[in-house]
Amino acid sequence: MLDQIIGQIRPLDAAAMAAARDRQARLTKPPGSLGVLEELSIRLAGLAGTCPPPLPEPVAVAVFAGDHGVHARGVSPWPQEVTAQMVANFLSGGAVINAFARQLGATVTVVDVGVATVLDPLPDRDEPVPDRNEPLSDQDEPAPDRDGRPPRLIIAKVRAGTRDLSVEPALTRTETLAAIDAGIATARTLLDAGARALVTGDMGIGNTTPAAALIAAFTGADPAEVTGRGTGIDDATLARKTELVGAALARHRPDPGDPVGVLAAVGGCEHAALTGFMLAAAASRVPVILDGVIALSAALAAVALCPDARGAMVAGHLSVEPGASVALAHLGLEPLISLGMRLGEGTGALLATPIVAGAVRVLQDVATFDSAGVSEK
Repeated sequence: MLDQIIGQIRPLDAAAMAAARDRQARLTKPPGSLGVLEELSIRLAGLAGTCPPPLPEPVAVAVFAGDHGVHARGVSPWPQEVTAQMVANFLSGGAVINAFARQLGATVTVVDVGVATVLDPLPDRDEPVPDRNEPLSDQDEPAPDRDGRPPRLIIAKVRAGTRDLSVEPALTRTETLAAIDAGIATARTLLDAGARALVTGDMGIGNTTPAAALIAAFTGADPAEVTGRGTGIDDATLARKTELVGAALARHRPDPGDPVGVLAAVGGCEHAALTGFMLAAAASRVPVILDGVIALSAALAAVALCPDARGAMVAGHLSVEPGASVALAHLGLEPLISLGMRLGEGTGALLATPIVAGAVRVLQDVATFDSAGVSEK
């Protein structure tokens, strides 16, 4: 589905952006007084092709889950089994992302694209789950349940964890494309269920190691500049992790001109799926709100595949992982909030969704000087 979805992505609408910029100048406030929200509202108008743009509601979170062969090299203190255990926690509603979703009225869908453990379909048949171990196809997308809500779990397993990227390519090109397709299909499912804004989530013990490798590959940054402590590793583990990222880049020499090849060499199933998820959002002209370093590493791949995809991306927050700042600078995106977070799951991005909606509300609801009878300076 990759070529098809890229062919559907178009630049932001210049006329709608001009109209939004003109309206911002006439609203009852000093010009520029809303800071980055003004430019965000203009970009959202360009994405929607109309001014004012529609509210980015309802919001749907997709948490893409996968495991990583490089975990065996000691890059994380957490056992690999935690990935599947956290998937169960998401499904039972006990994770931080679930708490935030309840607060904000968002849905959470977990997508198994590469968990090492075989996951069982949910026993609750009121929320249908596709029972498969192969990636979703364009003709075989999981349908929303009878209430119009997206499924809580999609099983689209490409493989049971990646290979060790420090000694061999993490994925084959075919596997990478299958993961991208799973992300595209997931976005379509959520949009078909009524979502008007998508939020990127991830889960995978060890997944900040491939994220660091991807960021270094796409930006040219040194591994030491983009490799962080992830779930909280000590100095010795950080040094080993950084060395492994450098070894992987030296071994594979990924070419940023071949984004699929970069994802295959040093990425993960969830990184590739997130890439497809973002491209599908751009093709459907709905905002996709990016979480932390995992999402940003995938965003680099998506923009490398189609530069116009950047128009749909909103940086939700600034992760404390060092690679996040490097990726944001390369993408030219400014994060909406900075709370010292590094949890993943989509938590930082979801917290930023009311700000995105607020930017749209300004264009929709605020009076102009003329209509309000307010004197201009």
